[in-house]
Amino acid sequence: MKIPSSYYISDYKLPLEEYFVFGLSVDCVVFGYHEGEIKVLLVQRDAEPFKGHWALIGDLVEPDQNLRDAANNVLEKLTGLKNIYMKQFFTFGSVDRHPVGRVVTVGYFSLVNSIDYHPIASSWAKSAEWFNINDLPELAFDHQNILSKGIETLKNEVRHKPTGFELLPSKFTLLELQQLYEALLGYKFDKSNFRKKILEMNILKPLNEVKEKVSHRPAKLFKFDEKRYRALEKEGFSFEL
Repeated sequence: MKIPSSYYISDYKLPLEEYFVFGLSVDCVVFGYHEGEIKVLLVQRDAEPFKGHWALIGDLVEPDQNLRDAANNVLEKLTGLKNIYMKQFFTFGSVDRHPVGRVVTVGYFSLVNSIDYHPIASSWAKSAEWFNINDLPELAFDHQNILSKGIETLKNEVRHKPTGFELLPSKFTLLELQQLYEALLGYKFDKSNFRKKILEMNILKPLNEVKEKVSHRPAKLFKFDEKRYRALEKEGFSFEL
């Protein structure tokens, strides 16, 4: 499209048309949790550039797409997964991040129970698999940087919000909750201190039930009380681990 000359501003270094040739993409960092492991969903590229390399789930944004629709569409197109809540977390715009030309990408992240999602590769994705975040293959483009930023964002969310309760059974023990947070944050909590702190928050509802079918002494079960948490949040309560 020819830009009307009246749109030109003398401070621009180049003709205005040059500023409308950037590419825009989305990249999805889908974290999975199961049995104490944090994983990330990757696809193996069957197209250049980086053919054969593993990568995050991403692609160019169509001219008539908004960003969230683009993220949802590329996730379904490459892995078959849909209806996953994703949150925008950062924009990556290094000049040389894509070998074909200038492409700015917007990162989205999500946290799901990986056992509930079974990706099936399609389009230019040769394979789609869950990888432990501590045992990853070499990634295409700058996707290691994007993933690192996604991990940093996830940990920040976990420290300051009651993130991840949806990854547990509706009724869970304090040990299961502690193991979840240890996996998400990557370090061990003192058992007594963790239990004391989480119970003092008053966001768990104790149940008159215990964990069944276990070889050790059955532990008491709890539920996350989201209604109580929302009420406390309005009063200025701050979740801090």
